[in-house]
Amino acid sequence: MIKKLILFVALTATVTASFAQYAEWDGTRYGKDEKTTIGNFNLVRDFVKAQDWENAYKFWDILYHEAPFCYSNMYTYGPRILRALIAASKDAAKQKEYAAILLDCNRRRLANIDRLNALTPESPLNEPALWQNLAHDYISYTPGANLDTAYSYTRKAVDLLKENCEYYTLGDLMKISSQLFKKDASHRDALIQDYLDCANYINTAIANAEEEKILNNCRKAKDNIDAYFINSGAADAKSLQSIYGPKVEAAKTDAAFLNKVINLLKLLKCTDIDVYIKAVEYAYQIQPTSDSAEGLAYMYTKRNEHQKALDYLKQAISLEEDRFKKSDLNYTAAALTFEMKDKLATKEYLNKAIELNKNNGKAYILLAQLYAAYYKWTNEDALNRCTFLLAIEKLQLAKKADPSLASKADKLIADYSEYTPLTEDLFMIKIKPGDRVEIKDWINETITIK
Repeated sequence: MIKKLILFVALTATVTASFAQYAEWDGTRYGKDEKTTIGNFNLVRDFVKAQDWENAYKFWDILYHEAPFCYSNMYTYGPRILRALIAASKDAAKQKEYAAILLDCNRRRLANIDRLNALTPESPLNEPALWQNLAHDYISYTPGANLDTAYSYTRKAVDLLKENCEYYTLGDLMKISSQLFKKDASHRDALIQDYLDCANYINTAIANAEEEKILNNCRKAKDNIDAYFINSGAADAKSLQSIYGPKVEAAKTDAAFLNKVINLLKLLKCTDIDVYIKAVEYAYQIQPTSDSAEGLAYMYTKRNEHQKALDYLKQAISLEEDRFKKSDLNYTAAALTFEMKDKLATKEYLNKAIELNKNNGKAYILLAQLYAAYYKWTNEDALNRCTFLLAIEKLQLAKKADPSLASKADKLIADYSEYTPLTEDLFMIKIKPGDRVEIKDWINETITIK
């Protein structure tokens, strides 16, 4: 009854008491007046539920000074109230005041986490999440925030949460880290590590996103993460060679470090520089992996030692377990054997690439180019020209599998259409529209004449 009366008065009348003066906290859970403290907390809870943020704040503010550790929920309600007041206020000075209290609340909660958890052992506070809250609130509500402070908070949150980080925290870290690098070039190594972590964790977030809104936000964050790093200027090949050249030599027996460098340089598309080749060679010597074998294949391709490159590609294919990566490796092997003029091997690799990934549009295009390049399989010219019909069919499949390749496929379709057989030429050898023509010899496929 007393509780209802207090709530009625609070909801129907302006709170006229001045809360500028606070009773001194005596160090106990409820302060000097347990009954008043419990009543004030109940009012905070009810005002929050009603989204009456101003009245919620008035009573929360009393508790924050007079009984700051009465309930753990004090530090759940406080940030909600203060963020709402900041958003609603049009007074810059008031916003700044609320923001300062919000950050103090975040810091106090972290500093006293054991004490607060003792109040609610059944539902302890999540320290990593608290660091994330502090970091995001500091960045969001502190105009001209100190970069070093913002970075330390955000990096701490990412270190603790890893792949469980919110997308906005990963974006915050990359933004701050790139700003620090522009201010101090010695931050380069840290920026690169930040990018590796953020790129990895945001990919996990994208893979795990179940709601369309979250997925879209994660994708936007990924774009921002990439943009911050690229625009920072830390990713140029010359700088990477200078940074990692000596480090790779010093760590030539450290497989974990070498693979880290290999993956970074692949991610940044810096596989032409010497340090990438060295890292791949050393990593392969320690323990052959699909990545290191692929790297050596790339190196020998650049040296025009195609057979050696193919041998390493075969190893990469055999070591790779991911079917999409294996599909791409088969495509790479096909591109190499096509250049080596080995049409049978090229066809075999391309068919395997498509078997592993039906949406590998590049494989369909190269298969079309292969058929067009070796279209002759009989002495009858009209039948040979049917091979171009088969090539066009593969190009149509490429467009369906990967719409981004439509422009390239359409150009080849236009080119190959000039070489398809004339209806009258086919009629002379008793083939009419609707008939099936078997393209024999090494191709061994069938095409319907339209």
